Amino acid sequence: MIHPTALIDPSVKLADSVEIGAYSVIGADVEIGEKTWIGPHVVIQGPTKIGSENKLFQFSSIGEVPQDKKFHGEVSYLEIGDRNTIREFATINRGTEDGGGTTRIGNDNWLMAYIHIAHDCQIGNNTIFANNASLAGHAVIEDNVILGGFTLVHQFCKIGQHAFCGMGSAISKDVPPYTMVNGSPAHAHGLNSEGIKRKGFSKETLKALRDSYKIIYRSNNTLDVAKVELKSLAEQFPEVQNVLSFLEQSERGILR
Repeated sequence: MIHPTALIDPSVKLADSVEIGAYSVIGADVEIGEKTWIGPHVVIQGPTKIGSENKLFQFSSIGEVPQDKKFHGEVSYLEIGDRNTIREFATINRGTEDGGGTTRIGNDNWLMAYIHIAHDCQIGNNTIFANNASLAGHAVIEDNVILGGFTLVHQFCKIGQHAFCGMGSAISKDVPPYTMVNGSPAHAHGLNSEGIKRKGFSKETLKALRDSYKIIYRSNNTLDVAKVELKSLAEQFPEVQNVLSFLEQSERGILR
């Protein structure tokens, strides 16, 4: 299951069913779970923990030191969950001491060619990063987010669940859940109605989210006023509560 040209540090912990392709390099302090497939010419540095049933394609660079001038060799980590697909030339860096020490990626994510996930980023589950999408340090991407090709996310930005970011979006503020954004600089472009429908949300929930979008973006409200107006809807619909909680926790402000 391991090609004879692969170079694997003696400290590496491999499940019995792991496959490793030709000329791949697995450095010290790496752990790889069951049924994970590592293609040819992949480089993985540790400390890195990779779960089960992942697929890492050729020329991806996983767990390399962060691109941060404040980093001086301290121990930091990368954690990757289960059933993720990581395509060609993807680069995913470990964390930094100042950022909590760990870059995390959840489960069932589809990370296409040439994407970049910088130090200390936190990625949820079931996301899609199209080709060349790039995250600066400390970005947070919640569950079911889609980033179009060449999307750029500024450091410390947060993108809420079920948001959709169009091709070439330049994101410098937070993106509320269920929202579509696009442009450079990016701006809100409507509710991600099609994505919500595909996930099986009820008609009542969809209407409530449309109403919440109007309160935030179409009613000339300040954000403080919008939060107050969202509270009654949030009591009836957990999805609107997700939006309200996101707004209350946002530190960078939201895209308008």
